[in-house]
Amino acid sequence: MQWNTSADFAPLVLFLGGEHKRKIVRTLHDAAEVLMVDWPFEDGEEYVAAVKACADAVMGHTGMDQLRELLLRAAREAGMGVLTVIPDSRKTTAEMAA
Repeated sequence: MQWNTSADFAPLVLFLGGEHKRKIVRTLHDAAEVLMVDWPFEDGEEYVAAVKACADAVMGHTGMDQLRELLLRAAREAGMGVLTVIPDSRKTTAEMAA
């Protein structure tokens, strides 16, 4: 799995609280960093599931869509604000391959 590519991950902006602290998550590396370094607390069922999904994605055992969904659930559980980007599903296969 490529750590720093964003082709398979629709970006998220997580508002972590504090002095307008926010993190943009575009890649697997970003997701791992926010979960392991920036997360406001290290408990909660959804948080643990997101960490596991991130580790699974690093090993190639889960997809980025599943990781993204679990990251969103963990953010809701933590009471974080989230700005999501919804990919344009109207693109043709040729446009996505370019």
